[in-house]
Amino acid sequence: MAYQTVNPFTNQLVKEYPSHTDADIEATLKKADALYHSSWSKGDIEKRLPILLKLANLLEERSEELAKIATQEMGKLIEQSRGEVKLCASIARYYADNADTFLAPVKYNSDLGDAWVEHHPIGVLMAVEPWNFPYYQLMRVLAPNLAAGNPIIVKHASIVPHCAEIFEQLVREAGAPEGAYTNLFISSDQVSNIIADDRVQGVALTGSETAGSAVAAQAAKKLKKATLELGGNDVFVVLDDSDLDKAVEVGVTARLQNAGQVCTAAKRFIVQESIADKFLEKYTDAFRQVKIGDPMDESTTLGPLSSKDALETLTKQVNEAVKNGAKLHLGGKPVEREGNFFEPTILTHITRDNPAYFEEFFGPVAQIYVVKDDDEVVQLANDSNYGLGGSIFSQNIDRAKALASRIETGMVYINSLTDTAPELPFGGVKRSGFGRELSDLGIKEFVNQKLVVVSK
Repeated sequence: MAYQTVNPFTNQLVKEYPSHTDADIEATLKKADALYHSSWSKGDIEKRLPILLKLANLLEERSEELAKIATQEMGKLIEQSRGEVKLCASIARYYADNADTFLAPVKYNSDLGDAWVEHHPIGVLMAVEPWNFPYYQLMRVLAPNLAAGNPIIVKHASIVPHCAEIFEQLVREAGAPEGAYTNLFISSDQVSNIIADDRVQGVALTGSETAGSAVAAQAAKKLKKATLELGGNDVFVVLDDSDLDKAVEVGVTARLQNAGQVCTAAKRFIVQESIADKFLEKYTDAFRQVKIGDPMDESTTLGPLSSKDALETLTKQVNEAVKNGAKLHLGGKPVEREGNFFEPTILTHITRDNPAYFEEFFGPVAQIYVVKDDDEVVQLANDSNYGLGGSIFSQNIDRAKALASRIETGMVYINSLTDTAPELPFGGVKRSGFGRELSDLGIKEFVNQKLVVVSK
């Protein structure tokens, strides 16, 4: 597996990175395991939290440099890259401020005696992370687990090695000891070997359904804990009483942010029929106004896809959807210019026997579905293999809340796109994975919640 920085705006190779060897992996495992058995991991949490605070400060101080690295490496709009770095700093600071409270002993009333649950690290973790949010994905696993005392070994996506390398450097600069966080440029087979190693106690993966299934099987074979955040085919529900202009404005961002390469992006727009024509008209007009161009240019509103492979995959999906009966309402093909650009695209009239009905489209392609009533909203929303996030737009909050409770996803946002924040749990159900990251829930995924009872 080649680790390379290829600028998706130009498809020019910037730098190649050498892969790590099996000897490098063994040295990493040895250091991480030694750290886990030290007082740094198993001792007072106050030794670890200042590292997160320093890391937050470093991210803020170097935000422009980091943003430019991400934009050059995977094509995210520069303002969105700045936002990602800012979010990472807030996650690090959140756990620096709150982890001691989250991991404090919890008392239980019991007739058996004085009882409480303590929270202890479980050991070395293997993390496998994707390219679409090259810093945020790393921070989601680093911050809570560094606070808890779990050393982390990371395999990042092969198209963002510069982001992977600079993030590791920042963690070390923030004061993390050797073995606390190690980036490795390795293959999937090497990841499997690491998961099988007795020194590794858990696995966290964000990525595709295929990758998640493979890693979960490997972890299960060795009876090791895993968390998975996989794909999504999120709905964006527009009810007949919604603020249509707001729904259109937010809906464009929800589909086109990061060039549509977001697990929680709005992908299936479910619109009630009394407003469907007006919504489609306004939404189409907004798509037509998108400015395609250099992601470093502040005025650009749609950048390139992350790679040539991503462009080819999306093109095949759209062509297959149309071949199977979908109507191409707008766009539908790569942009004839340098780089990995795809036109803002709208598909309608997608039937259940069309592969597009169940697939995740990782790019600027919106699917429009028209339904009669709230029950049909729920039926269509839940007729999916995925269950990550979703949005509901309505001016009747009680109505929207009732629908939110019926939709089978891990997250639902009302009158907003599906978002993220350090204090809110993130994760899904069905083939979108299991487990939660961020918030108080995320930090407890990989800790030993140990019961201690002093008998009466």
